[in-house]
Amino acid sequence: MKMKVRKAVFPAAGLGTRFLPATKAQPKEMLPIVDKPIIQYGVEEAMAAGCDQIIIVTGRGKTSIEDHFDVSYELEKMLEERGKKDLLKIVRDISDMMQVFYVRQKEALGLGHAVLTAKELVGDEPFATLLADDVIDAKVPCLKQMIDVFTEKQASVLAIQKVEGPAISAYGVIKAKDVPGSGGKLFEIVDLVEKPKFQDAPSDLAVIGRYVLTPTVFETLTGLQAGAGGELQLTDGLRALLKKEKIYGFVFEGKRHDAGDKLGFLKATVEFALKRPDLGGPFKQYLKDLKF
Repeated sequence: MKMKVRKAVFPAAGLGTRFLPATKAQPKEMLPIVDKPIIQYGVEEAMAAGCDQIIIVTGRGKTSIEDHFDVSYELEKMLEERGKKDLLKIVRDISDMMQVFYVRQKEALGLGHAVLTAKELVGDEPFATLLADDVIDAKVPCLKQMIDVFTEKQASVLAIQKVEGPAISAYGVIKAKDVPGSGGKLFEIVDLVEKPKFQDAPSDLAVIGRYVLTPTVFETLTGLQAGAGGELQLTDGLRALLKKEKIYGFVFEGKRHDAGDKLGFLKATVEFALKRPDLGGPFKQYLKDLKF
């Protein structure tokens, strides 16, 4: 039988220092793009891709994430009594979305460690990993595109995009060979390099925050030694996985917003607001009226 992806892991234990002081008392994953927390965009993407179980790796100070996806009886009662049925539906849709499980990462020891923390909840089956910072606007959800590739190849799939110039140094970069007949969208990965110098980058294809992984990655992560700063890097685990299984890189269709960066966050807010039927028109006019 072909393996099926049912579970999605969200590492959310980071400190969010790039958004201080806003993240001093709230998780960066709860910062809103328009009126929806960053992490909810990813959860909705996972749900639309066919995942029916969400696993959120949290840490100290992240209880508002759990509260957001939980039932809020007092709020629902108040909205019902005041006849605000549209808002009541929005609130109930969040808590009714799907099964959400939580596991605590006691120390922020890297992305690889966060993924490994979810091992017991994932079990012996393939799973998706989504970084909430990467908000992707696509007609067909990015993760759905990747799961379709996984279903065909039955091997791990990483979302990749072309990054020009020195900016490539901020990403994990793949060395890969084109899969014939894919139209330049699918690559078989030969090697991965984490944040290479521009002149040393093996390609212009960068890994972004979407992964569909086989459970074998838990074995490779378990066998790793911690790297710089005492962190366990997912890239190192994937390099070890390459020795056991094939891994593919997939150029997805859609626009990625780096909401973990202040400028990227602002751009995402503007673009999502412009797409809203209730806000788009007036907001577009406001932007036109600004004097630069």
